[in-house]
Amino acid sequence: MDLPFAESYKIKMVEPIRKSSREERETWIKNATYNLFKLRSDQVFIDLLTDSGTGAMSDRQWSEMMLGDESYAGASSYFKMKDAIQSVLGFDYFLPTHQGRAAENVLFSVLIKEGDIIPGNSHFDTTKGHIEYRKAIAADCTIDEAFDTTLSHPFKGNVDAVKLENILKSKGDKIPFIIVTITCNSSGGQPVSIENLKMVRRLADKYGKMVVFDSARFAENAYFIKLREKGYQDKTIREIVLEMFACADAMTMSAKKDAIVNMGGFIAMRSKELHAKASVYNIMFEGYITYGGMSGRDMNALAQGLFEGTEFDYLETRIKQVEYLGKRLMDFGIPVQQPIGGHAVFVDAKRFLPHLPKEEFQAQTLAVELYLEAGVRGVEIGALLADRDPVTRENRYPALELMRLAIPRRVYTNNHMDVVAVALKNIYDRRDSIRKGLKIVDEAPIMRHFTVSLDLA
Repeated sequence: MDLPFAESYKIKMVEPIRKSSREERETWIKNATYNLFKLRSDQVFIDLLTDSGTGAMSDRQWSEMMLGDESYAGASSYFKMKDAIQSVLGFDYFLPTHQGRAAENVLFSVLIKEGDIIPGNSHFDTTKGHIEYRKAIAADCTIDEAFDTTLSHPFKGNVDAVKLENILKSKGDKIPFIIVTITCNSSGGQPVSIENLKMVRRLADKYGKMVVFDSARFAENAYFIKLREKGYQDKTIREIVLEMFACADAMTMSAKKDAIVNMGGFIAMRSKELHAKASVYNIMFEGYITYGGMSGRDMNALAQGLFEGTEFDYLETRIKQVEYLGKRLMDFGIPVQQPIGGHAVFVDAKRFLPHLPKEEFQAQTLAVELYLEAGVRGVEIGALLADRDPVTRENRYPALELMRLAIPRRVYTNNHMDVVAVALKNIYDRRDSIRKGLKIVDEAPIMRHFTVSLDLA
């Protein structure tokens, strides 16, 4: 008999969490204007809002925190981070930033001007926000298979070669670079194959364009390549990572995901000239080039996290927990994006609540119902996040209307996943009784989903 799967770590410290009553949650979510971002953390039992910065650091990472060099310039922690980036990712030049959106802000300040078009695979919220803030256009070139949640395709994050080449042919003079998100969050935490990354590289070379990777979950992407792509089963995660990044000229990184830290990020690039140009903005927006908005202790923890996050045993433990929740939901008949992604389970709200009109924000409605049912906080990846069209100011309704259940790294047990699964089953069993969705009361002009105020429709 095969031994059952077990986590690749043991627990050294715990943090208490409080169960609340439904009556309490009804009051809290109403006071939060039906926006889960506005809840206090102590009003949440199981928090699956995001996997960004919510993971548990290891004993080695905490040890590195004690060794942090807090010198303003030239700290040893900077060079420790530089060595880790060179070793794991293969880039010679980098700039630390306080998180991923800051890295985008700095890099895009150099690369994007008004009227530009940035093709990619389902740009995530901050990426699209930074593009549209600069009056440029984010052009989605994801493969069509990504938008059918019932289809099990091994690399739903892939860029469509025909879509990409068509836009390079027709709008090439307006395209400064191509961006590839690994894994692709907006399509359900779906990976991109090495074959596809090499295709993007070939087209970029053909049309003289840069390739930038949004790399927050690059290690999870490498794990899926090892499991699913022919010829990579015998390669290590780090070997696969180096082959992936050989296709990129530059990268942005929210280290709060696959480097398993609570705060931090960076830009890495091959070009000394690009590093010099970006340094100007990094100093203005973030800090001096050897700390860039990060403390020395956080740079040390990040460097250690890059090594830990690219260990197969760690990745297997992490992704199998996500898979566990996904399989439990599928066993209950709950519609989810298939195959299960790397960092989260994405529930298909269109298929869960088909009787609600899209104008009443199906995924946000489902997320609120889950909170009311069990104190579980997920997040909407749908029409609220899609924002309004910058020109017409009409709501955009994306092909996918998803509720994301993002699982923090090394934080919850499978017992917590069981609570989430049963809570969703309870809602699914009574889904026809959910007759009202939500309406917008007040919203910001861009990236509204973080602060939007809602009410019952």
